[in-house]
Amino acid sequence: QVQLVESGGGWVQPGGSLRLSCTAPGVIFGYYSNAWFRLGPGKEREVVSCISSNNGGTYHSDSVKGRFTISLDTDTNTLHLEMNSLKPEDTGVYYCAQELGSTYLRTCAELEYEYWGQGTQVTVSS
Repeated sequence: QVQLVESGGGWVQPGGSLRLSCTAPGVIFGYYSNAWFRLGPGKEREVVSCISSNNGGTYHSDSVKGRFTISLDTDTNTLHLEMNSLKPEDTGVYYCAQELGSTYLRTCAELEYEYWGQGTQVTVSS
């Protein structure tokens, strides 16, 4: 029933930046834990960043820590992923996802996410 839509993907040279966005009309993002996943060529899907519904705590994977920043804009009800210093290994399809499950005993990275978008392609190459 929840339809998430990602945007902002595209091609960028190594060292460049992209800003991904995720929206869903009628859905209040603050009720959910929200996450960004990616699926690279020949790789398994992995969580790259998420924000908890409990207290707004964030998680970033070691591979993107210091380069990517997740944020939730409550005025526009939009989830963002700011990606800086992009590397070729960041290439892949990026998905936003939502989950209502409790995060009091788990981090947002440990949740099984129920609602997903169709993804947006990010290609980093020279």
